[in-house]
Amino acid sequence: MKDQFTDLIFPHQALIHKICRMYRDTPEDQEDLFQEIIYQLWKSYPKFQEKSKISTWMYRIGLNTAMASFRKNKVKLLYSHTVPDKNILSETTEHWREELLFSAIRQLSEDERALIGLYLDDFSYFEIAEIIGISENHIGVRLNRIKKKLKVILNT
Repeated sequence: MKDQFTDLIFPHQALIHKICRMYRDTPEDQEDLFQEIIYQLWKSYPKFQEKSKISTWMYRIGLNTAMASFRKNKVKLLYSHTVPDKNILSETTEHWREELLFSAIRQLSEDERALIGLYLDDFSYFEIAEIIGISENHIGVRLNRIKKKLKVILNT
């Protein structure tokens, strides 16, 4: 069972890392969350009936774990309420734009982070609705609001 689980999880671990980056600031906290998500996936693996895509199942558990542990541990976030000045971020760092985006995403509410994360991972509105539990039409409305909010955050 362990090998089956590993073979199932390994190709999709990037989406777990993305969740960790959206919900935690420091690499240490991200690693802790990653381990907790893997543990929760392992616990729920026997119940996985393959009625949905593996990535949908992983995302649902990952988001629930991130949000539950965020509330439970009341993690003290190390970022300010403003996005770092682009000039402060080293332009020689190849990921500065990505870090800027994650910094902006971490300023969103938990629900908004979940929605934009799924959207950025190219889940369809139908799949997002299945994971989040709201209608496809409402997904579109909320995503438009989130995109506008991110534009404001990134332009300040």
